[in-house]
Amino acid sequence: MTQVKICGLTDPDLVRHAAQAGADWIGFVFAEASPRHVTEAAAASLLMQVGSARPVALLVDADDAQIDRIVTLGFPVLQLHGSETPERVAAIKARTGAEIWKAVGIADADDLARAEAYTMADRLLIDAKPPKDADRTGGHGLPFDWNVLKGWQVPGPWILAGGLTPENVADAVRLTGAMAVDVSSGVERIRGLKDRRLVTAFLDAAKNS
Repeated sequence: MTQVKICGLTDPDLVRHAAQAGADWIGFVFAEASPRHVTEAAAASLLMQVGSARPVALLVDADDAQIDRIVTLGFPVLQLHGSETPERVAAIKARTGAEIWKAVGIADADDLARAEAYTMADRLLIDAKPPKDADRTGGHGLPFDWNVLKGWQVPGPWILAGGLTPENVADAVRLTGAMAVDVSSGVERIRGLKDRRLVTAFLDAAKNS
């Protein structure tokens, strides 16, 4: 069964709903440029609603002080969504002992080759490459050409992200062979605010694909 991460939640009721509806992971965004940004104080309360889902902290080029605070809050998984080098990823993993995911924006085969350098990450998050004029590294609701993944020799566990919705996630899983998917804007009716029905529909579509 496909595993699912619902990312960018800011409301405790929706966190609880996503967990009860079957989300495997729930992501919280600590990047201030994102409309889904949460403060560390808010995250402490939101964590109380995750149930059996695993909380994931999305960080963008965070310094050691912020990383230490986030881990102390109780995040077992750190998703690095910035320009972190393989060396920086390895250093964060050694420093925290947390499970580390590295997000890599993909547009073509060259980007996939770049992703393969992150062998120290516990999981790769294969996302759509942001537009050139983007002010943030993810959450744009844009898919990439999934055909790029054909024949890819997967270096380890990975998650498919980028432009996924309740309508296309089953096709995405079928075409890419992804065992896990990540959604954020695809379950929103208003930018930055999740919709309960769309969250449920996405989980149903992904889990039954």
